Amino acid sequence: MSKRHLAFVCQNCGAAASRWQGRCEACGEWNSLTEEGGDKPVGPRKAAKGRLFKLEPLTGEAKDAPRLASGVNELDRVTGGGFVRGSVILMAGDPGIGKSTLLIQASAALARAGHRAVYISGEEAAAQVRLRAERLGLSDAPVELASETSVEDIIATLSEGKVPRLIIIDSIQTMWTDAVESAPGTVTQVRGAAQTLIRFAKRSGAAVILVGHVTKDGQIAGPRVVEHMVDAVLSFEGEGSHQFRILRAVKNRFGPTDEIGVFEMTGSGLREVSNPSELFLSERDLGSPGTAVFAGMEGTRPLLVEIQALVAPTSLGTPRRAVVGWDSSRLAMVLAVLEAHCGVKLGGYDVYLNVAGGMRINEPAADLAAAAALISSLANSPLPADAVYFGEVSLSGAIRPVSHSPARLKEAAKLGFARAVMPEVARGEAGDPALKMSGVGALASLVADIAALGKPRPVAEPRRKDG
Repeated sequence: MSKRHLAFVCQNCGAAASRWQGRCEACGEWNSLTEEGGDKPVGPRKAAKGRLFKLEPLTGEAKDAPRLASGVNELDRVTGGGFVRGSVILMAGDPGIGKSTLLIQASAALARAGHRAVYISGEEAAAQVRLRAERLGLSDAPVELASETSVEDIIATLSEGKVPRLIIIDSIQTMWTDAVESAPGTVTQVRGAAQTLIRFAKRSGAAVILVGHVTKDGQIAGPRVVEHMVDAVLSFEGEGSHQFRILRAVKNRFGPTDEIGVFEMTGSGLREVSNPSELFLSERDLGSPGTAVFAGMEGTRPLLVEIQALVAPTSLGTPRRAVVGWDSSRLAMVLAVLEAHCGVKLGGYDVYLNVAGGMRINEPAADLAAAAALISSLANSPLPADAVYFGEVSLSGAIRPVSHSPARLKEAAKLGFARAVMPEVARGEAGDPALKMSGVGALASLVADIAALGKPRPVAEPRRKDG
């Protein structure tokens, strides 16, 4: 006989409590405990006898995991060269960002190459998925499609016949398993369904992609333990007002985590962007104060983006500091260095900083470009249109060198730039001979050069009163 057991499980972190309470003691989230039940046997259980397994030494020949190219080069770049057999990937992103579009394009490319690809939709009917495939021009691809949410039924169906090379589950929050007695979408169901699918992937050798929802603050919905269970976590980022989409690896057991894939959303689906630097700079406003081109690195790919700054007098007691696409803490640090070591007083100004194109920059090499854009806006001094900037600003005001300088310089020369403003100690590194390299040892010298070319701002005439 079994006794009905009730527990209260936090929908944010998965911690269980014996009674309901307003705040989860594990993660501190309010009103996240939900009642979930199951059958728990009464009394102690007798443990089964374990089986013996073979132990192996560290020495031996190491072989790379076999991979399956997806047919989408930008997706293969992020995953490390393709899908590993038996791997499980969790892909997350905002609603409508293009996750389903990207995955149906990848499954169609694999199916056309002769591999068995299965697309399981738990949110849409099969007819809706067919309409999307028809709009993308993929209706002739031999992708096997189904609309199902029962994990046991899915595994039983996929176990028949030839094992699929790629299985897409859209989404894991809609799946449910008979082994757990709770509603679909709860922490217990998501964890149980994910564990069952992971076991099937490891046993059969099929690559499984789980689509995950994203909460309002941009975090992957559901228990964090699912991110630890899977082999890779991919984040699909982008602004709804921009056509660019960035695919970034947050975790990858079989490849790097610093690579990005760049896509452009078009009417016929996602288009791969082979040269994202040219695309990000295509709509640049030349000759305008407050803009600087940053020569950055995303993994092994050099990337040139425009950093825009606006410094305007404030009418508030506390000036505003708004930043989009960059770390707000680094902006506060750069502003403090400008005021402490360069004599730039920004206490009476609002500061706005933006990375054009919806791109997000994470490396400290953007400090010099951000500082140049800020001073350019404050002094009303346009920066040279053919110059790129990169370098890390230290708290003492010195410009520190950054990695991959030759790759940054090569990308700048390829796109037609003629000058690079970089750390003084890195000026001797190999670069394109046609590129003039200007070394900067301290931020104060760069501020002085930009301010010397400043122009007085035009003052609007007061409005005349009629009569």
